[in-house]
Amino acid sequence: MPGSTSSRSTDRWTNDRDTARFPAVKSVRLRLLVLALAPLTVLMPLLMAIGLTRWAAGYDKALITNVESDLRIAEQYLARIMAGTGDDLTGLAESAEFAKILRQDSSGRAAFFQRKRAALELDFLYYIPASEALEAAARWPVINTGLNGRPATEIDVFDAASLAALSDELATRARIDLIETEAAVPTERTAEDRGMVVHSAAPVRLSGQEGVLVGGILLNRNLQFIDTINALVYLNAETGGDRQGTATLFLDDVRVSTNVRLFEDTRALGTRVSAVVREGVLGEGRTWLDRAFVVNDWYISGYRPLTDSFGERVGMLYVGFLEAPFAAAERAAFLWILAAFGGVLMLSVPVFLWLAKGIFAPLERMTQTMQRVRRGDLSARNGDVGSRDEIGQVAGHLDGLLDMVQDRDHRLRAWADELNQRVEERTAELREANEKLEETFRQLVMSEKLASIGEITAGVAHEINNPVAVIQGNVDVIREELGEAAKPVTTELTLIDRQVARIVAIVGKLLQFARPGEFSGYGDTVDLAPLVEDSLLLVEHVLSKSEIDVITDFAPVPRVRIDPGEMQQVVINLLVNAGQAMGTSGRLTLTIRAETRDGQPGAVLCVRDTGPGVPEDKLASVFDPFFTTKLGEGTGLGLSISQTLIQRAGGLISVANPQGGGAEFRIWLPADGG
Repeated sequence: MPGSTSSRSTDRWTNDRDTARFPAVKSVRLRLLVLALAPLTVLMPLLMAIGLTRWAAGYDKALITNVESDLRIAEQYLARIMAGTGDDLTGLAESAEFAKILRQDSSGRAAFFQRKRAALELDFLYYIPASEALEAAARWPVINTGLNGRPATEIDVFDAASLAALSDELATRARIDLIETEAAVPTERTAEDRGMVVHSAAPVRLSGQEGVLVGGILLNRNLQFIDTINALVYLNAETGGDRQGTATLFLDDVRVSTNVRLFEDTRALGTRVSAVVREGVLGEGRTWLDRAFVVNDWYISGYRPLTDSFGERVGMLYVGFLEAPFAAAERAAFLWILAAFGGVLMLSVPVFLWLAKGIFAPLERMTQTMQRVRRGDLSARNGDVGSRDEIGQVAGHLDGLLDMVQDRDHRLRAWADELNQRVEERTAELREANEKLEETFRQLVMSEKLASIGEITAGVAHEINNPVAVIQGNVDVIREELGEAAKPVTTELTLIDRQVARIVAIVGKLLQFARPGEFSGYGDTVDLAPLVEDSLLLVEHVLSKSEIDVITDFAPVPRVRIDPGEMQQVVINLLVNAGQAMGTSGRLTLTIRAETRDGQPGAVLCVRDTGPGVPEDKLASVFDPFFTTKLGEGTGLGLSISQTLIQRAGGLISVANPQGGGAEFRIWLPADGG
C-alpha cells in the first residue's frame, strides 16, 4: 500500500495546483471582456459626458454673451434719448426764436412752450429766470449745472407732488398700482406714485435774459420708449430675429414701463423684480447677467442699475429672452447625441463579442482540460484548438507540459515504491534508537510544550488581529455613515477605539515575544527600559489577579548586546516567578542602572519582590536544571534557560535575599561596543 499513499499525495498536489489556477482562467476571461467592452461602455460615455458638459457650458456662455450685447444696445438707446433731449433743449435755448419769445408777455410764452414741447416730444418744458432759479437749483443738480452755464441731462425721480405741480396728467400717468409678485421682497405699499424722468436743463445766456430752460420726458408707462428698445434688440436679423425677448424699465424694483405680459393683452406694470436680482443690482450695484425669474417664467436676463443726478441707484434697465426654447433645443441636442451613441453601441457590441469569442473558446477548452487533470486524468490534452496565434501556442505548450507531468508522475510512483521499501528497512533500525530516546524525551517534553505554546501564541495573536481589524473598520463606517448623528455616542465610539488600540498593542507584544529566534544574530542590541515595559504589559494578567504594586525606576543606560526575544523571555520568567512568589499581595520593584564590571560598561536590571524569598540552603541551586520550589507546578527549567541566555550574551545573572525580605534577581549585560 505504500504506492497508493504516494498516488494520493500526488493527486492532492495536482488538485490543489489546478484549483488555484482555475479562478485565474476566469479572471483572464473577465479581463478580456473588460478590454473589449471598456472603450465602448466606459471610455466613450465618459468622453461624451465631458464633451457635452463643455458644449453645454459654451452654449450657456453664448446665451449670456448674447443678452449682454442686448443690454448694451438698450443702454445705448437710453443714452441716445438722453443726449438727444439735451441737444434739443440746448438748441432751443440758443435759438433766435426763443430769444424773441422771452421779450413777449407770458401769454405768448405759454403757447410757444406748448408748441415746442409737442414738437420735441417732451412731457414738460419751462423756463426759470436766474433770479428765481436758486430754490430749484438747490433741489436739482441738473438745474444747478444749467444755471452754472453747462447743459446737463440725467435721470431723476420726481415725487407725486412735483409731478402734480407740472401737470395733473403726469401725476396720473406716473401712478401704478403694485401687483403681488412671486419671489419679490415683501412690501406694504400698494402703489408707486413717483415718476422716473429724463431730466434736462440748458443754460440761457441772452442779453438781459439769463436763466435755465428745463425739460423732461416721463418714462412711467412710456410704452413707445420700451417697445422701441424691444424692437431694436429682438426684432432685427442682426440681434437674433424672432427671439422671444422683453425689455423693462424699473423704478426702484417696480416695473413702470415694460412689454412683459401678465396675460395676452395685459402688460406687467406694477409687478416687481425678484429679491435676489434686487439685492445684486440695486443693493450691490453690479450688472446682472444670468437666468432670472421674470413675473411668471425664467428668462436669460440682463439688468443694469440706473443712477440719478445725485449718484443714487434709483432703478434698472432690463432686457431678456425666454429660456424655455433654448433649454428645449439643448435637451433635444443631448437626446440626439445619446440616441446616436446608443445606436453605435448596439451595432458595435455584438461585433466586439464575436471577435472576443475567438479568444474565449480556446480558453474554455484549456479550462476543461485542466479540470480533467485535476480529477486525476493525466492523459487529458487540448489537441487542436483551431487557433494559430499566441493562444494556440499556449495550448500546445500546455499539452507538452502535461506530457512531461505524466511521465514524471510515472517515475515518481516508481521511486516512491523503492523509497517505501528502504523506509521499511530503516524503520527497524530506528525503533531501537527510538527506545533509547524515549527517556530523554520525557525530560524534554515540558520544553517542547513551551515551544508549542510560543507557536500557538503567535498564531492566536495573528487570528485576534482579524476580528480587531473588522471591529475598527466597522467603527469607522459607523462614524462615516452617521456623520453629525454620531455625536451622542462619541464617548462610546472613542472607548471602543481605545480598547481596540490596547488589544492591538498587546497582540503586537505577543507576536514579538513569540517570534522564533533560532536565526536571530546574537549581535542585536536592546534598550532595556522599553523592553521591560513591554514585558509588564504581557504579564499584566498575572499581576492583576493579586494586589501587587509595580514600582519602576529606570535611569538612562546604554543599549546592551542581547537578542530582544531572548531578553524578553528572561524578564517575563522573572516577573511571573515574582508574582507567584508574592501570592495575593505585595510590591514588585524594577530598577535599571548603568554599571561597570571589570572596566567594561554595561547596565543592570534588578527585579525585587516582597515574597518569602529563596531558602538560604537552596540559593546555590536556583539556576540548576529542573530545580523548582513549586512542587507540581512548572518544569524547573525557566531560571536555568534564563541563565544560559544571559551568559551566552556575555552577561551575568544572580539572586540574593536582601534585607527586608523577598528575593532580588540582578541581570548585568555589557553595553553595545563595550
